[in-house]
Amino acid sequence: MCLLRDAAGGGDGGTRGRKAPVPVIGDYELIEEVARGGMGVVFRARQRSLGRIVAVKLLLGGGFAGESARSRFRTEASAAARLQHPNIVAIHDIGEHDGQLYFSMDLVEGGTLADRVRNGPLTAREVARIGGLIAGAVHHAHGQGVLHRDLKPSNVLLDRDGEPHVTDFGLAKHLESTVTLTDTGDVLGSPAYASPEQVRGETRAIGFASDVYSMGALLYHLMTGRPPFQGDSVEAVLRQVADAEPVSPRRLNPSVPVDLETVCLKCLEKDPQRRYGTAGEVRDELERILARDPDRACLRSRRTAGRVCLG
Repeated sequence: MCLLRDAAGGGDGGTRGRKAPVPVIGDYELIEEVARGGMGVVFRARQRSLGRIVAVKLLLGGGFAGESARSRFRTEASAAARLQHPNIVAIHDIGEHDGQLYFSMDLVEGGTLADRVRNGPLTAREVARIGGLIAGAVHHAHGQGVLHRDLKPSNVLLDRDGEPHVTDFGLAKHLESTVTLTDTGDVLGSPAYASPEQVRGETRAIGFASDVYSMGALLYHLMTGRPPFQGDSVEAVLRQVADAEPVSPRRLNPSVPVDLETVCLKCLEKDPQRRYGTAGEVRDELERILARDPDRACLRSRRTAGRVCLG
């Protein structure tokens, strides 16, 4: 806790008028806070042994954090550390310093995908390109037996070139493990992006298809500027996810190509068996949409005789 206070500029009056020492945790000098969430705070940091700039995530509460939070934090680090993919934030080091859990990772400085979409829906070309890269990253994680279970725009970082990087594996599950992070019946993930089986607490039914559903919710948000379901309360959103059908993306944004809408809505099927079988299939579909429009030309919809342009 003192470490976080000092990093924020606190300390006793004896240091007034003097430059405060740079807070250190393990091999890292913490430079400035760059992000904060419900479970952790992320700092830009310098790794002293290698002289490189990285991101260091600390568990909120430090040594006073409960065992459930500590377990989830360790799971996030260990799950991401086993994944090596250009569109997944790489984990470098996991450690504990005076009871404070932390891990270091690549520093991605372009903001989140949620920040990007606050300016309005992405063009169809951007949705297909970025969505395809994210789906490929999720497919890689599945190939390593890792389910993300909390895929959403705020858990995708954009680098300075606009390339997406999936992060925050705090709710991840190793498919071969019998250990879960929640008791049976608990809701996993963020309600607006969680699958029907997640919001119903059907933990045994949660699998690859659950991440595919969340991939569809993410695509929907990128195309329309909002998630597929909204409500005045968490309970209202949960009921819609479980029982309601989403409004057609093209009703909210007529510029969305029918092909792209079709991919999105197939991901959002209530029945996991009716979704794409793998995130790799989602990636392949999005890549095919891009391939049909290499020069930003219009493409002919599979469903209509009209022509729909990629933005």
